[in-house]
Amino acid sequence: MHSNEHFRFSNGVVLAPLLAVLSIWTVFWVEVKFGINFNDYGIYPRRISGLKGVLLSPFIHGSVEHLYNNTIPLAVLTAFLFYFYQKAALRVFVMGILISGLLTWVIARPSYHIGASGIIYVLASFIFFKGVFAKHYRLVALSLVVVFIYGSMLWYIFPVRENISWEGHLAGFITGFLLALMIRVKLPVEKKYEWEREDYNEEDDPFLRHFDENGNFIETTEDPSEHIQIKYHYKKDNGSDT
Repeated sequence: MHSNEHFRFSNGVVLAPLLAVLSIWTVFWVEVKFGINFNDYGIYPRRISGLKGVLLSPFIHGSVEHLYNNTIPLAVLTAFLFYFYQKAALRVFVMGILISGLLTWVIARPSYHIGASGIIYVLASFIFFKGVFAKHYRLVALSLVVVFIYGSMLWYIFPVRENISWEGHLAGFITGFLLALMIRVKLPVEKKYEWEREDYNEEDDPFLRHFDENGNFIETTEDPSEHIQIKYHYKKDNGSDT
């Protein structure tokens, strides 16, 4: 499978980010419209009732600013995932939510942890490390793009600000790394030219025969018509006159 067949546009590249963004904005709209606060449905560490937040917390946000800050990274990274890793994308997304949520439940401070930032860190971490592990030139380039755009996110896996769930960020980062190790993806076969093969011999290359050892072009004066042989085969006619 060549690169152009592996990395191709599909409906998931548009639908997955759209559904992800639409879901978090819809939940926030319901909170504002009906005066409801869903914060109690977030992850509350080491409390059995807080486990429901493993599934629900990514959809809950505390403010418009919180929601807006998560919207663009979620859309961009989800699109990257479904374009470059389309066969493993859904698995990464679902397992990322579950594992990072459970890890947050284990390590975080006693408080309600909400927001899609956990899965954002899962996606950023997975895309970066998978590109490095795969060593495919396009995936490595994607890893560099993620570092360039979202490299500053790395600071927030540490307790640099009191009002953010750095534990959720750390859990997402670790989860993305683990998924990059565990989940295998089928990589496209890179096209190799004859001169890139290990058994390549320059003396057998018809193109290089036109050049001497100093790289000077050698004009061929040999008449190709001298090598043309024409053979006639006569068939005896055994037919009768009518």
